[in-house]
Amino acid sequence: MRDVDHFVKLYFRIGFTNKEILNLLATQNQIIISIRTLKRICRKLGLFRRKHHTDLEEILTFVEEEMIGSGQLQGYRWLHQRALQRGFVVSQETIRALIKILDPEGVDLRRARRLRRRQYTCRGPNALWHVDSYDKLKPYGIAINGCIDGFSRHVMWMEAYTTNSDPKVIADYYINTVTRVGGCPQRLRADPGTENAHIREMQMFLRRHHADHHAGQQSFIYGSSTANQRIESWWGILRKQCAQFWMDIFQTLKDDGHFTGDLLDKNLVQFCFLNLIQEELREVVRTWNLHQLMTRPSQSLLRGRPILLYCMPQLYGAEDKLQLVNTDDIAVCKEECTPKGQYPCDETIFELCILLMTENNWNAPEDAYSAVELYSHLRNEILDHL
Repeated sequence: MRDVDHFVKLYFRIGFTNKEILNLLATQNQIIISIRTLKRICRKLGLFRRKHHTDLEEILTFVEEEMIGSGQLQGYRWLHQRALQRGFVVSQETIRALIKILDPEGVDLRRARRLRRRQYTCRGPNALWHVDSYDKLKPYGIAINGCIDGFSRHVMWMEAYTTNSDPKVIADYYINTVTRVGGCPQRLRADPGTENAHIREMQMFLRRHHADHHAGQQSFIYGSSTANQRIESWWGILRKQCAQFWMDIFQTLKDDGHFTGDLLDKNLVQFCFLNLIQEELREVVRTWNLHQLMTRPSQSLLRGRPILLYCMPQLYGAEDKLQLVNTDDIAVCKEECTPKGQYPCDETIFELCILLMTENNWNAPEDAYSAVELYSHLRNEILDHL
């Protein structure tokens, strides 16, 4: 029973409904219980959705802390999901009301940004992965590359690094994901840029012996960035939930004359901010994959959570299209990949920054504002000695 309690508490804290918890227990943990038993376990563990709410002051503190950072870009549904993951018992309406009080201007801005997109259909998870690069932070030295599953909208990878134009680095993201999920997608779609040349060859190589009509050369699709709908839609989410915050931080540095775009400034941005941005990307992806997708009645999209749509497509009348691949073939592809380097910037500048931090007793940044402070200290110290 201890295992049952553990998984029930885990799934409840993530924010899954009772029906979703029962399905997860049955399919992922081979635990079959009734809805009545589940409710009894929840009562025993003190897990409630509509009573014993977390003290309002705690919720207010949580929302205020989120508003200091990139949470100022996020809507009430997103922050409600984050609150549930923290173990708070709170309603969406409470989160919505607090955001409206604390940030009325932000509420109005989010309400005004509505896009109408064409309908999109996909036959099941791993039928089509969409790959693309995000360049909004690239002028400051940080490049993002990501991939999303077309059916479930589950984010497969989201990586921040010093480059998103090296085909061997992009290939490493792809092969790592193929290894993790145990196969490759039926088809892969990307822009016709040189950075996608390696994943194109690897996708066709891994699918060369398959017999379906999407095998071999048909397993990769080149298309324009604007037509790569799933990943382009995700970039809009990323900007609202995270990227705009960092764009504003860097633009302020530039406006104040503390960033010129030269090699030193870009390397210092990478040194001070890259790990923070990567960690926030992981948090955004985690929240997105666990949240409840909201669709309008006019849309022909499935309503559910990306992680469940991806891992349990049978609940939605779909079939997993993952293509099994030979481990020896994956090893061959891995030899042509370049993983992220151990340094977030140029090695010489990295060692110089570490030396200056040690001499001046400066701590590693824990948030955006301490990173700005460290960036300014390092930049001034280096420029003073040039």
